[in-house]
Amino acid sequence: MKKIYPNAAAALDGLLHDGMFIAAGGFGLCGIPELLLDAIRDAGTKDLTFASNNAGVDDFGIGILLQTRQVKKMISSYVGENAEFMRQYLSGELELEFNPQGTLAERMRAGGCGIPGFYTKTGVGTVIAEGKEHKDFNGETYIMEEGIFADLAIVKAWKADETGNLVFRKTARNFNPPAAMCGKVCVVEVEEIVPKGSLDPDHIHLPGIYVHRIIQGEHEKRIEQRTTRKKETA
Repeated sequence: MKKIYPNAAAALDGLLHDGMFIAAGGFGLCGIPELLLDAIRDAGTKDLTFASNNAGVDDFGIGILLQTRQVKKMISSYVGENAEFMRQYLSGELELEFNPQGTLAERMRAGGCGIPGFYTKTGVGTVIAEGKEHKDFNGETYIMEEGIFADLAIVKAWKADETGNLVFRKTARNFNPPAAMCGKVCVVEVEEIVPKGSLDPDHIHLPGIYVHRIIQGEHEKRIEQRTTRKKETA
């Protein structure tokens, strides 16, 4: 099966529809599928639900889709760094389902493994637990969380081979592997596509069985919070 596509628009062709549920990798601006997000904006697909740790910043990442009012709901852990995300949530324009970061990652991973639900202690006794099933194990209370099964997963990796085996670079690994796992279809953007068989099997972070379409492109790699110190005088 051919997995390599010429660009983001071609890779998303036939996959997008209004009201769909998308899982997106990345953490802050690290390892976000920026080219695919640009293509979703250009396609005009609306009423989207995103499962993503956060929404980037106002003019980058999922933030660009908030600006164009294409997102109906966010399932996220973090609102900070994005003033428009915060404004839409506080004004009631955007639905928001808060998830602890570990819970969100596990919900994605569980969906990718075909697990419909699991129990966790995280969130017990807080607003996170409201309306959820509680169960005691060995004298400790847990709440049930549901696995995430998305219509589409969009992720960013460092390298892919022609069969879709992926290697992520350092912290860009973050939410990308579990996000890739939980989509019915997974589209990946990478910095480099290498020949089949050239990746060391022990260094592959996500096997190609999860990956359906791949694009290669140039990435901006913004720094979310640039912190420097004054240059010391000689």
